[in-house]
Amino acid sequence: MEGTFRVHATRTRPVVEVSADGVGVVSHAGSRLLADLADRTTLTAQVSAVFAGRVAPQTAHDPGRVLTDVAVMIADGGQCISDIVALGDQPGVFGSVASDSTCRRVLDAVSAEDLAAIGQARAAAREVAWAQRGEATGTVLPASLVAGQPLLARDGRPVLVIDEDATITIAHSEKQRAAATFKHTWGFHPVLAFCDNTNQALTGLLRPGNAGSNTAADHVVVVEQAVAQLPEAFRHGYPILFRFDGAGASKALLAHLRGLRGQGVDTEFTVGWALGAREHTAIAALPKTAWSAAIDGAGEPRDPTDCAAVAELTGMFAAGALADYPTGMRVITRRERPHPGAQLDLIEEADGWRYTCFVTDTAIGQHAWLDARHRAHARVEDRIRTGKDTGLGRFPSKMFAINQAWLACALTAIDLIAWAQTILLHDQPALAKAEPKTLRYRLLHVAARLVRGGRRLRLKIDRTWRWAAALALAFHRLQPLPVPLA
Repeated sequence: MEGTFRVHATRTRPVVEVSADGVGVVSHAGSRLLADLADRTTLTAQVSAVFAGRVAPQTAHDPGRVLTDVAVMIADGGQCISDIVALGDQPGVFGSVASDSTCRRVLDAVSAEDLAAIGQARAAAREVAWAQRGEATGTVLPASLVAGQPLLARDGRPVLVIDEDATITIAHSEKQRAAATFKHTWGFHPVLAFCDNTNQALTGLLRPGNAGSNTAADHVVVVEQAVAQLPEAFRHGYPILFRFDGAGASKALLAHLRGLRGQGVDTEFTVGWALGAREHTAIAALPKTAWSAAIDGAGEPRDPTDCAAVAELTGMFAAGALADYPTGMRVITRRERPHPGAQLDLIEEADGWRYTCFVTDTAIGQHAWLDARHRAHARVEDRIRTGKDTGLGRFPSKMFAINQAWLACALTAIDLIAWAQTILLHDQPALAKAEPKTLRYRLLHVAARLVRGGRRLRLKIDRTWRWAAALALAFHRLQPLPVPLA
């Protein structure tokens, strides 16, 4: 035929015939690890206890188990309630899983009191998980890193770092309490708190899209909930650092953080600080000798004359300028050459430097190190980004109450992934540091064969799968983890 290319198709793959009659083959087999981890850390039992005495005898699905299955589904990559069928269609691996309609009813029935109780259940399970990590790895709390080095208190203990930040979650349809955001989008504006040492999601507060970034009352609620999520041994008398961006620089929040010391919570803070005329006047008055070189991500000093440098502004303000803030609060500024296209104010355009500030109540420490410690707060952006791949990027219901319950499940899903990586995969660097999408591709979504024999159920992963041994080892490590007596 005229115009037809005379080229033969090249076949580089083996010929296969596809049929839908396989037996004993399952997918998403690796996600069973997260379901078992939820049971082993007592999470499933703790959440089930929230609804104890309120479940009718004929109820087929325990609400606590339903919520745990939803969390496993979210960790597995589910984006809507109906994705629960990926687990429900495989009873041989996941047991009896509720239908999507049942899951929706359970989520809808979660009240504000239930959410608070679920938070307590998560905290109780977290205490077990941290103790199990200590047994499995020898380290209960990994150290947070600053400029490549462990962040340690003066007594040598790792500082527990809590990063808090707000983010925009876009809604593509009309949903209760969705509203216009300051970024000219439409959706929600939740505040989230993460533990930097372990990548766990401690707590979150779902808010309308028009909620303020620096609403002190909301940040105070999240701070209180984050502290309540910590195991008792790390809640009182243990060094804790709170990090915020500029949205946290309100007098009420900083006063609350300082007030926690009166409750036995050993806290310090490092918080972004807005630049105004007062700060620019103080910066202009600094002598050249006040500036010292900033340090890079490896802890090496940079050239202070042409690169980043830091200096303290605290003593450059007029008397009483910081009187309404916590006693001993310090203001530290950083200057650096702007990136191409950066927006500068008139003062910055005049001298060619871009300035930022932060405040801290840490009394000692080199300016460059305090600056590096504060800038490490940027890791929370990674936690939020990966969290949006794990349930935080889309709230599936038109009902605000269901979306609040979904948030609780998403936070739990993030914890399950973090626990798996720090307890069961801690010596597998590529997997322990993998982002959720990578972990799903390599482990959670793996196919396997389900074999019954000798009164036992075996899950056989393809021996040629590159990560088969690592996944099998994680399953083996799970079983001997100690569980507290009921």
